[in-house]
This record gives sequence, structure tokens and C-alpha cells, in this order.
Amino acid sequence: MQPVPDQTGRTFVVTGANSGLGREAAQRLAAAGAHVVLTARDEAKGTTAVGEIRAAVPGADVELRLLDLADLSSVAAFADALARDLPHLDALLNNAGVMAVPDRHETVDGFELQLATNALGPLALTNRLLPLLLAAPAPRVVWTGSGVAHVGRIRFDDLQGRRRYGAWRAYAQSKLADVLLARHLAHVADRRGWPLLSTVTHPGFTRTNLQTAGASLGRDSAPRSPFGERSLLPSMSPAEGVGSLLLAATGDVAQGAYLGPSGTFGIVGPPGPARLSRRMRDDATAARLWHVAEDLTGTSLPDR
Repeated sequence: MQPVPDQTGRTFVVTGANSGLGREAAQRLAAAGAHVVLTARDEAKGTTAVGEIRAAVPGADVELRLLDLADLSSVAAFADALARDLPHLDALLNNAGVMAVPDRHETVDGFELQLATNALGPLALTNRLLPLLLAAPAPRVVWTGSGVAHVGRIRFDDLQGRRRYGAWRAYAQSKLADVLLARHLAHVADRRGWPLLSTVTHPGFTRTNLQTAGASLGRDSAPRSPFGERSLLPSMSPAEGVGSLLLAATGDVAQGAYLGPSGTFGIVGPPGPARLSRRMRDDATAARLWHVAEDLTGTSLPDR
């Protein structure tokens, strides 16, 4: 398992922390001495996760706050409350997401659900929390991508999938967006001389409820993945798959790094540098996407 150095005195926000990789990351960070703010949409599930972490890590400094990334009012309320209660924030782990929703759903803000949850919500949350992050000596923002981003395209002419929607098409676009947004924030931080580190990770094939929760939304069964019968592929448990996320959050990594499993097919194994495709390295598209996302979410980078 990825080692986590001592995090005493540091505060982390982990989105989507009631299960899967977020739940595992929160427990490992708490065990290393961090104060961890877990976020969840469902209070009962979040409360259960906090109880499990406290049972596994006696004295764990963890708390639950409700957050729905698909609702910009929830993002604003969460960020405002955190700013009132904390002097600074050391790291934001944009982990929450939804995958391969079979039919097109719109959020309360009128956005396609996968784009909203996986990219627009995290962008809005990041912008709103940046003043709190920049008050820390060495802050980090970690974005969660996916290997599926390699087949994604940013379709500015139909970003919300109104003319043409496909479960995996929309998911791949949202995950490519995460990579591009992470890299753009890294460029901004360097240009402005911020001490902020912005990186992006992907978990390879890790067995979590992400594969079923979104993919079965509104249906009795999940749609077939376009990448074959994934049960035949090697996979990891959340305890193994969280390695890239923890390395990005606490390890010695470069600005703008893209991290993922380094073993078979790049879907299992210890964390390490992952390959960036040509589209992932498109800085012009990344900058355009950032500005489009800011316009859509009504948020912006701080002036400093």
C-alpha cells in the first residue's frame, strides 16, 4: 500500500468520502494524523463512514459535511461554511464522481449530470476554496480522472450533450475535462507564483460502487462498457487503488503531474507517472474549457 507520511496539523477535504476510494483515502489520511473533512450527499451514508473510520482509527480527527457537486448552491454553501470555520485548507481531493449514466439527466442548474458532477462542480468548489487553500503554506488540489479520458473529446458545440448523448461519451468527456482543468490550474499557479500544487490521478480498474451506481441510474441494470467485459481484467481493491490519490495528496510529485497504476495495462499496480495523450496536453483547449466552466458556474479564480 502507498505509504502516507505524517500529516499532523494538516487539513484535507475529501469529496465523495462515504465509500470507495474517498472513504479509503479519508481513513488513511486520518490514520496519518490529519484533520479530514469528509463530504457526502447522503447524511446517513456519510455518518456511517465517519463511524467506521473512528472505529478503525481510534482518535481519528474526522468530520462530515454535506455536499452535492451537482448543485451549485450546495457547493457555495459548503465553501462558505468551511471558510468561516477553518483558518486554511491544506488539500482538496476532488474525488467524487458518477460514471456512465445511461440516460441524460439534467441537474437543478440545467447541466448534464456527469459533466456537472465530475467537472463543473469540482471546478466551482476549487475556485471557491482557493482563498482558503492559498492561506496554507503548501496547498494541493488533486483531481480524479480516468483511463477513459484517453477516448474523450471536449465538444464545445454540444458540451451538455443536448443534441447527442451517450453514457460513455459523456463520461469520457467529463474525465478528460478533469485532466485539462488540473493542468490549467497548475499553469495558473506557476504563472502567479502560488505555492499551490495541482495534479490529477486515475485509479485504474479499482472495484468500487462507481461502476454500478451511476451506470444503473434510472435502469434495472448497467449498460455494457465499450471496453469489453471488465470482470476479465485484473483489478484492485480500494485499499490498493487509492495509491495514486494518496501519492498526489501527500507524496513528492511534480506540478501538473498525471498519476496512475504502473502495472499491467496501466490499470493495476503501484502508483507512478501515467501517459498523457495529445488531447490531455492541449493547453489551449484547457484554458478555453476553464473559462467556459467559470462562466457556467459563476465562479472565478482569486485575484492574487
